[in-house]
Amino acid sequence: MRTKLYDKEKHQIIMTPAKKGSAKWLIAGLLFLSVLPLVFGAFRVTELAGGAEIMPADARFSASPLPVVLHIVSASMYTLLGAFQFSSSFRRRRPGWHRMSGRFLVLCGLLVGLSALWMTLFYPLKAGTGELLYVFRLLFGSVMVLSMVRGYTTIRRGEVIRHRAWMTRGYAIGLGVGTQMLLLMVWEMIIGQPSELSHDLLMGAAWVINLVVAEWAVRRAAH
Repeated sequence: MRTKLYDKEKHQIIMTPAKKGSAKWLIAGLLFLSVLPLVFGAFRVTELAGGAEIMPADARFSASPLPVVLHIVSASMYTLLGAFQFSSSFRRRRPGWHRMSGRFLVLCGLLVGLSALWMTLFYPLKAGTGELLYVFRLLFGSVMVLSMVRGYTTIRRGEVIRHRAWMTRGYAIGLGVGTQMLLLMVWEMIIGQPSELSHDLLMGAAWVINLVVAEWAVRRAAH
């Protein structure tokens, strides 16, 4: 049974009932991965604002709180609002909202990537992490910034398919923290506390997994 039709003139996928159901599950999954880091991020922001200490204190953030607060706030808005951009029916019903929120999400995505790069370059390495994670953060942070820039420039030229591809890649990287938390939790439940190398590899693997899924989705939508 066919579950989608492609409108070449409008560059969009027309959803059938079966496809709409899968889209709802997709958005629910994206929101789940977004909420995990959002909760811990809210705890950190509350602590930095002078609230109760719920998480272990981090001297790096206390000494320079602005970058991490910008990162948490922008990432929370980016991942939560960004999840709804994957609903083609929502985009069709509210094209004005899609354009307006899209511009806002590009700004949020740039803030996420740039603040991540700033923290990587200027914060001391966290205990239990190594140089490999440092390299991963520089790499994926740079790719996220590039994705936002390319996402903006392609839509300005009317290249809708390429725009969606770049924005999907950027969102996959931005959602990496949620996947990282899941991988680390599963590892600790099955194997125990990861070593420095294992920790760094798991963090990098989460970004790779997200990007592989994103590329699969991009290529699937193009055919």
